[in-house]
Amino acid sequence: MKAILVLAFLLSPIGLWNAAHAAEAVRIATFDVDATPPLGAAMAYDPVKRVDDLTLRCRGIVILGGGQPIVLCAVDWIGIANEGHDAFRAALAEAAGTVPGRVAVHTLHQHDAPGCDFTAEKLIKELDIKGYSRFEGTFHRQVIQRAADAIRAALPLAQPATHYGYGEAVVKEVASNRRVERTPEGRIGRMRGSACKIEGLISLPEGLIDPVVSLLSFWNGDKPIAVLSAYACHPQSYYRLGIPSPDFPGIARFIRGQDVNAALHVHFNGAGGNVAAGKYNDGTQSNRVILATRLAAGMREAYDKTTKLPLTAADIGWGNVPVKLPLSPRLNEEDLIAKLKATEAKGYISFADQLAFVRRSKAGQAIDITCLQVGDSRMLHLPGELFVEYQLAAKAMRPDLHVMMAAYGNYGPGYIGTAAAYPEGGYETGPTSSNVAPEVEQVLTAAMQQLLGKKP
Repeated sequence: MKAILVLAFLLSPIGLWNAAHAAEAVRIATFDVDATPPLGAAMAYDPVKRVDDLTLRCRGIVILGGGQPIVLCAVDWIGIANEGHDAFRAALAEAAGTVPGRVAVHTLHQHDAPGCDFTAEKLIKELDIKGYSRFEGTFHRQVIQRAADAIRAALPLAQPATHYGYGEAVVKEVASNRRVERTPEGRIGRMRGSACKIEGLISLPEGLIDPVVSLLSFWNGDKPIAVLSAYACHPQSYYRLGIPSPDFPGIARFIRGQDVNAALHVHFNGAGGNVAAGKYNDGTQSNRVILATRLAAGMREAYDKTTKLPLTAADIGWGNVPVKLPLSPRLNEEDLIAKLKATEAKGYISFADQLAFVRRSKAGQAIDITCLQVGDSRMLHLPGELFVEYQLAAKAMRPDLHVMMAAYGNYGPGYIGTAAAYPEGGYETGPTSSNVAPEVEQVLTAAMQQLLGKKP
């Protein structure tokens, strides 16, 4: 009887669909376009004064086989938020022949780079406020179109992916926690940022970080097609020079591209909201390459340690959990409008960014939390400047799997701390930095648990 039931299932429409897709080959298409703003264009903080040797990139992969295509994209910008993020996902989805829910778009959060928020752009126009040129979206739309066109051109050239690989390694002397000094009352004291010259802060331990760089790779036989890396750390060595720069993660990516030229190297910033290079960086310009070579060394070791396994469409999966993040009670729409009209346009997280997120939240807009499955590997995709505790928690949920994380997806929420971090104070959880309430932790934790499933 059991054999008859099994046969009946295999011959059913669902069984036949599963069997067909399990046998289907996986193919990988890669795309890579220039995302560098021209001279005079607005970046997050300053206009472009000079374009240097290394350009900003918008690059990624399309996974074909086993259902609708999946698109993963990483951009060398400070953030892509709200309707800007929607537009990116919609355009890439249309180009790849899929739906936006199967597209993940992330930034690496470099500061000498543009930011994109079409909701804020629209609000600035509606309120007729002058001076906020960084929200003008003509260039951003050009890059979206370039990426979509590149995907269309890449699809006919997609390569068979016969194997996937996973490797990881510890990156030494790059990341350190920013929130390491405490007051006698237990609140956060001085911050050890991306660069630090205060000996009393430099000498403190690294603090809570995830020192591991994770690599997920796709192979055609012995030839690597694409290498996806993720590491949790703010990417700044120095900035505010008016020169677009991919900073030290982009240089590390470039080094690995020269080491393994056959593959497209796509790097993602993990949950590095409260992690930066301050313990190992005093802002000296020569430190940029030092940090890059240390990260590249970790990437190289992780690549060398990669274990390859056969890949079929049955190994590919995608999960999507839409969530509504709780809005910070400190944000008031009327107050933000008044401040926006009265305040000079400066800084990245400004009243316009916050007003955009308030409007989106009140309209009931959800943010997709997604997860790519490749065999026993999982890549979670989350929004905002996420604290490293989320990444460590995700890995602890499924120690039987290889879990990696890309944060800095939809940048609308700004910083996302843990519930415990908000009463501790500090820059990251302050009213001008974080647009969400402490209850955000339980929302995101539940979504990650749903996507990762329970340990067998």
